[in-house]
Amino acid sequence: MKTSTSLFEKAKRLIPGGVNSPVRAFRAVDSTPIFISRASGSRIYDVEGKEYIDYVSSWGPMILGHSHSEVIRAIKKAAERGTSYGAPTDAEVEMAKLITEAFPSIEMIRMVNSGTEATMSAIRLARGYTNREKIIKFEGCYHGHADSLLVKAGSGVATLGIPGSPGIPEKLAELTITLPFNNIETVKSAVDMYGEDIACIIVEPIPGNMGVVHPIPGFLEELREITESHGILLIFDEVITGFRLTYGGFQNIAGIEPDLTCLGKIIGGGLPVGAFGGRKDIMEKLAPTGPVYQAGTLSGNPLAMAAGITTLKILKENSGYENLDWKTDYLCQEMKKLFDQKGIPIRINRAGSMFTIFFTENEVLHFDSASKSDKKLFESYFREMFANRINIAPSQFEASFLSFAHRDEDIEITLNACAKALENLPSPSINP
Repeated sequence: MKTSTSLFEKAKRLIPGGVNSPVRAFRAVDSTPIFISRASGSRIYDVEGKEYIDYVSSWGPMILGHSHSEVIRAIKKAAERGTSYGAPTDAEVEMAKLITEAFPSIEMIRMVNSGTEATMSAIRLARGYTNREKIIKFEGCYHGHADSLLVKAGSGVATLGIPGSPGIPEKLAELTITLPFNNIETVKSAVDMYGEDIACIIVEPIPGNMGVVHPIPGFLEELREITESHGILLIFDEVITGFRLTYGGFQNIAGIEPDLTCLGKIIGGGLPVGAFGGRKDIMEKLAPTGPVYQAGTLSGNPLAMAAGITTLKILKENSGYENLDWKTDYLCQEMKKLFDQKGIPIRINRAGSMFTIFFTENEVLHFDSASKSDKKLFESYFREMFANRINIAPSQFEASFLSFAHRDEDIEITLNACAKALENLPSPSINP
């Protein structure tokens, strides 16, 4: 019989670290990763047949739940016609129409294959459009693993304790100015010093890769004002937040229109996909209409387009964001009560159907405050929840996600598991 342990041992001989993405290795929680055999609705099942309520949601995209019947049907129909053509299809046009209608700031869109490709391409386009080289990003905001962006990133980098990464040329890293999130004064100082050299500012409007962190009032609005007044392009990375919080992006809720937007996750309905788009005059700088080159054989591939179009249509026609928001809020409030009863100080940062529990008594507004969360206590909490068949991200610096497939029963089971987990947690050692 196959087990996760035996498969992991075999994988380590064939795949670096035994995984194809670092956070999957469970090193931050000192555990062996589970190998998944299938998933349905709100549940995943490992190779040993164990069932878990899933809050990882493939790191966000499964907003309809796993193996949604209409999405699977669309994928099967598309596959029967061919898996890849390397040529235009009507599905690409339909996807472009759905996205541009959902985002007022996006006049033109280009499909790619991942969020990393989207952010990498958007920054290249910003540099080509402005004829400037430097970029500004924020500590803890993860925009994929392109060289320019893997500087003081969040998510897996923070989990492994790596501030950057070997393999990135020092001269290239010097073109990336990294600032603390939610600190507009440092942005003003950087723009005063380097403004004529800065091509763009890229930001997750609600970061999800140092855990969920909200922008303080006025932060994003001032970013928009500063970039407009200095000829700098503003890029919103909504790879996680796009179609997660509303039909559209967080920018729709905030009432802020960036120059470029990066998307991914949900628009592929669970298949590999990404996109970037924005103002027409900027997007037309892309080849073949302009000089900025970007390409991809599998970009806009028919399987991802079929899954994504079906997902977006379901979200548009049967939007239940308000109910999903309420359900997530209920879960978070009840969990907070359980921690309070146990006397364990925590902060739960929530945005719509995504949330993070930080094991700290202090407000979490940036990466520095997020990094002071008690990681040992999180590790213990993860282990206990996992033992009670609740699957949460194996990293303090990630978000949990609810889907439309999560039922009231799942919420109650999760709260019972949380109560049991807290019975076995050690005393906290909260950092000041």
